[in-house]
Amino acid sequence: MGATLVVNAGSTSLKLHVVSDAEDAVEVASFDAVRADDIGAVGHRVVHGGSHLIEATVIDDAVRASVAELESIAPLHNRPAIAGIDAATRAFPAVPHVAVFDTAFHATMPVEASTYALPRAWREEWGIRRFGFHGLSVQWCAERVRAHLERSQLRLVVCHLGGGCSVTAVRDGRSIDTTMGYSPLEGVPMATRSGSIDAGALLYLQRARGVSVDELDRALNEDSGLEGLSGLSGDIRELESAAAAGHADALMALAVYTYRIAGAVSAMAASLGGLDAVAFTAGVGEHSAGVRRAVCARLGFLGVELDDDLNQGDPVDADVSTATSAVRVLVVAAREELIVARAVRRLVART
Repeated sequence: MGATLVVNAGSTSLKLHVVSDAEDAVEVASFDAVRADDIGAVGHRVVHGGSHLIEATVIDDAVRASVAELESIAPLHNRPAIAGIDAATRAFPAVPHVAVFDTAFHATMPVEASTYALPRAWREEWGIRRFGFHGLSVQWCAERVRAHLERSQLRLVVCHLGGGCSVTAVRDGRSIDTTMGYSPLEGVPMATRSGSIDAGALLYLQRARGVSVDELDRALNEDSGLEGLSGLSGDIRELESAAAAGHADALMALAVYTYRIAGAVSAMAASLGGLDAVAFTAGVGEHSAGVRRAVCARLGFLGVELDDDLNQGDPVDADVSTATSAVRVLVVAAREELIVARAVRRLVART
């Protein structure tokens, strides 16, 4: 059918890849860099598909409208996804455009993991539930870890650490639980997003301090997380440099960040009934030896032993645990574009 152009409009970047049928992927800088005659379909990573859009779907007006309706829940993601869909449709009007959803991988979560303890009407009539995100990244990571360890049955925790961060329990390739919930705000702290906080604090801010809904939205999504903690930046590289120079708030931000991630890994191990492997992926997970070291240092009670030399060597698709570690620790390069391209090819082949 020709190559697939994959459009990945994330919260901090826009990535474009041309993926061949043989899964050779080439990153390109813009739509103008792609020859239209070479493209058979365009795949769009869409973060939030809601309750109904859980499979790869050809984009039409109704699908676009559904993605747009979810902007208020995932403003840092669905808004750029819509912009990417519109721009790509103008650039490549003659080929099918397919939405592939981050939430789909987590459709296998059991009811005890996906359900909030809220009134029935909120859950059943308004659809308030836990969806989970980063599914495309987690799916790829889980496949790579199972292949690397040559094990099909595996209790794995995937730490997707980038601009957005999540920790996911994967048993035998299927999502069991994850830290993100109804929106990509829940869970561990992120670059500029708060992660989980007490809902009572938000009620207090509204009632007693007069903070508006729009102000809360902006603060929780754009002014919190590592940036809010440090007062400097949400970029791990800048914070690690500042921390090395003794900056107190940078040190505190990294401590809170790695503490919460380690706690999430521990919780996911409980949901799995044990732990065979931990994997780090995405920008921070792949490139910050310091974050991996700090997280793993808190997981010794689970049998995690990190090899400092291997960890420090900027590993890619590699095992960085000691030979005697009861739990394997791996670093996996994120390749969401391949999962998207596969889904697009399967759908187009059926139509």
